Amino acid sequence: MTRVGETQGAHARKLFGTDGIRGVANEFPMTPEVALKVGAAVTWWASRGGRSARVVIGKDTRLSGYMLETALAAGVCSQGGRVLLTGPLPTPAIAYIVQSMRADVGVVISASHNPYADNGIKVFGPDGFKLPDAAEAEIEALLDDPRLVNARRTEAGVGRAEKIEDSRGRYVTFVKGTFPKNLRLDGLRIVVDGAHGAAYRVAPLVFSELGADVTAIGVKPNGRNINDRCGALHPEALAAEVIKRKAHLGIALDGDADRLIVVDEGGNVVDGDAIMAICARRMKDAGTLARDTVVATVMSNLGLERALTGMGVKLVRTAVGDRYVVEAMRRHGYNFGGEQSGHLVFLDHATTGDGLIAALQVVGALVTAQRPLSDIAADAMQRVPQVLLNATLKQRRALDHMPRTQTAIVDAEKKLGTVGRVLVRWSGTEPKLRVMVEGEDEAVIRSLAESILDEARKELA
Repeated sequence: MTRVGETQGAHARKLFGTDGIRGVANEFPMTPEVALKVGAAVTWWASRGGRSARVVIGKDTRLSGYMLETALAAGVCSQGGRVLLTGPLPTPAIAYIVQSMRADVGVVISASHNPYADNGIKVFGPDGFKLPDAAEAEIEALLDDPRLVNARRTEAGVGRAEKIEDSRGRYVTFVKGTFPKNLRLDGLRIVVDGAHGAAYRVAPLVFSELGADVTAIGVKPNGRNINDRCGALHPEALAAEVIKRKAHLGIALDGDADRLIVVDEGGNVVDGDAIMAICARRMKDAGTLARDTVVATVMSNLGLERALTGMGVKLVRTAVGDRYVVEAMRRHGYNFGGEQSGHLVFLDHATTGDGLIAALQVVGALVTAQRPLSDIAADAMQRVPQVLLNATLKQRRALDHMPRTQTAIVDAEKKLGTVGRVLVRWSGTEPKLRVMVEGEDEAVIRSLAESILDEARKELA
C-alpha cells in the first residue's frame, strides 16, 4: 500500500493551521495584538452580535501564557463577554469544562509539544469539540472586521474575568470517572512524566487517587522547561526512572497533555499505534468498539492495519491531525481513533485527545490481564519498519509543483511494490517537509526516504 499526501484543510485560513494558530511568542501571529483580536472575534462569533458570551480560557505552563491570556481576556471583555480562567490545565480539560459549564467557547493557549518559545491558540465550541475549518475561517475573517470595533461595549456593558477556583478538581474527578468502577490500582507502580506542562498537578493526582504508587517527574515547570528533554517527545528519562523504580509502566504526556506515550516495565516505548491496537482489542472483545472500526491517520504504521484486520476490525485513515480523526469519527459514528504520535480519542468519554483518559485505558488493560505490559504490547501488533525524516526547507511549495521530488517518490513506490508505503507531506504546524517510508527492510526504506528528501532540498535550494 503506497500513498502520497499533504496536510488537508480549508485553504481560506491563513492564521489557523491543523491545530489552531501557532508560532513564536511575541512574533506575528502569536502577538498580544492578535490575541486581543482573537478574543474579541470568538466572543462576537459566539454571541452572533446578541447576548454576551461566556468564554473559558486555559493555558499550559509557558512563560508567554501570561501575556497571551491577558490579551485574550481583554478582547473578550471588550465585546461584553464573561471570561472564565482555569490557569494551567490540559487542553482536554478545557474541552470538558466548556461543556460542563455550558459555556459558549473554550480557548486554549498552548503550543502542545513545541519548545517553550512557541505558543498557540486553539478554539473549542460549546460542545467541547475543536471548531471545524469553516468556523475557524469565519473567526479569522472577523479579526479585521469593522463590526468588532463597532460592537465594543462601554460603561456597564464591558465584560469581566474571574477564575474557576476548582477547575483542577473538576477535571480530576471527570477523568477518574472514565475508569471502570470495579478496578483499583492498588499495588501498581507507575511513573508519570508531566513534561513540566499543563498536567503537572492533575496527572499524578489521577493515578494516586485510584490507588497507584506514583512517582512523578517533569512536574516542576518554570515557564521555560516545558517539553525540554522530557514528556512524550523525550521518554528517555521516564524509561530510566521506570527501570530504577521497578515500576510496572511509565506514562509520558506532552505539554498540553492531549497526547500519550507509554513505557513498559523494561523501559521500551509503546507508541500511539500500539496503544490503539491494545485498546481496540479490548473494546472489540467487550463489544464496545462502534462498527468494529478504528480511525487513524495516514502516518499510522502498516503493522497496526494488519493487526486490526486480524481482529476483524477495519481501519479508516484520515489526513494528519487529531481534528480530522475526530471529524471522521463523528461523521460515521465511530467511537475510537487516534494518531501514532499519541493523540488518542475515546468519544464515549471525551471530545478530543486526552492523554490521561487514554492512559487509564491502558492501565485498565494491564490490571485486567494481570500480565506485563511488554507482553500485552507484543501480542497487540508487530510493527513494520518505518523511517520518518524531516527537513526545514528554504521555501514551501505544493508537492504537485515539485517534479523532481515526485519522480523520487514514484521510484520509491515502484521499489516497495505492495509491501510498503510512501507518504510525503508538509507539516501543518511547522515549516517542515516530512517524509515517511515503510517497508520490510529498514536499510532500504531509509535510503529511499533520504533520496526523496535530497531531491526536495535540491529542488527548493
